[in-house]
Amino acid sequence: MNSNWFKLIMRATKVKYGKDLLLKGIPVIFNKSGAKIVIGDGVSIKSSFLSNLIGLYQRTIIVTRTPGAQIIIGNNVGISGATIYARKSITIGDNTAIGGNTKIIDNDFHPIELEARNKLAAGKKGPDDNELIGTRPIKIGKNCFIGCNSIILKGTVLADGCVVGAGAVVSGKFEEKNCVIAGNPARVIKKLKG
Repeated sequence: MNSNWFKLIMRATKVKYGKDLLLKGIPVIFNKSGAKIVIGDGVSIKSSFLSNLIGLYQRTIIVTRTPGAQIIIGNNVGISGATIYARKSITIGDNTAIGGNTKIIDNDFHPIELEARNKLAAGKKGPDDNELIGTRPIKIGKNCFIGCNSIILKGTVLADGCVVGAGAVVSGKFEEKNCVIAGNPARVIKKLKG
C-alpha cells in the first residue's frame, strides 16, 4: 500500500493531517469513533526498518482507544517507529523529534488493583471499566527531543526544549525549559542554555 492510499484511509477514519505529511513506510493509525487525532503540517512519520538507521523494531503506532480521547501532534514533528497510545490526551508540541522505538502512553493498559485486573481478565466488563485503568494526560512541549527507546508514562509534562536521554523512563512534571532528563526513573541531569 502506498502512502497516498493510506492518507485516504486516514481521512476516512477522521484523522486530520496538515500539509506535507511524509510517510516512510505505512504506520498503524487507529482513531476510535468519538476520539480525535490531529497531525500538523510538515510531520514526518517513519515506519520502515531502514527509514531510521537507529533500527526500528516496529512501524509507528498512533491509537486513540476510547471515545473522547485525543492525540494532537504539532507542526514539523518527526516520529520514528514510536507508539503513541491515548485513552485521554497526548499533546506533542511543534518541532519535536520522537526517537526510534519510543513509547508514549497516557494509561496503565490494565488496572493496577488485582481484583479489578482479574475482573477484566475474566471478561466481566461493566460501564465503569475505563475508570479502573489509571489514565492521565501527557503534554510534551515544543522543540523537545525524545531519545530512542524512551518510555513516556501517564501524567508526564515536558517543558519546551527538553531533551530526554535514550532509554529513559519518564514520569512526572518537568516544567523547567531546556533541561536534559535521563535515567530510570528519569530526573533532570543538566540545564541547557536557552
